[in-house]
Amino acid sequence: MKKIKLTKEEQLIENSIDDLKPVGKKKAERINGILSEAKKSHPISLRLSNYDLEKLKEKAKKAGIPYQTLVNSVLHKYVTNQLFEEDEIIKFISAKIDSPMKS
Repeated sequence: MKKIKLTKEEQLIENSIDDLKPVGKKKAERINGILSEAKKSHPISLRLSNYDLEKLKEKAKKAGIPYQTLVNSVLHKYVTNQLFEEDEIIKFISAKIDSPMKS
């Protein structure tokens, strides 16, 4: 059997699984309603320059996904603070490399 490496968060959940308690039916319905509403999508209109649209289509094709899916992914990453500027990443990595190792 292949062993799966868990993230810290996943391992925390795995370690505390016996401590978790089921929620009542009413609360479960409320949670499911919130999750269902959050998953809904709404069509929008958006004006892009020809250049940006062509670049989006190129990147989407390279990734093997529709360009609308790429736009949705980029927007989602932006609003959930998961989209970073290249120079921010370089600064972060450089700081990690330059800082002395903790033992």
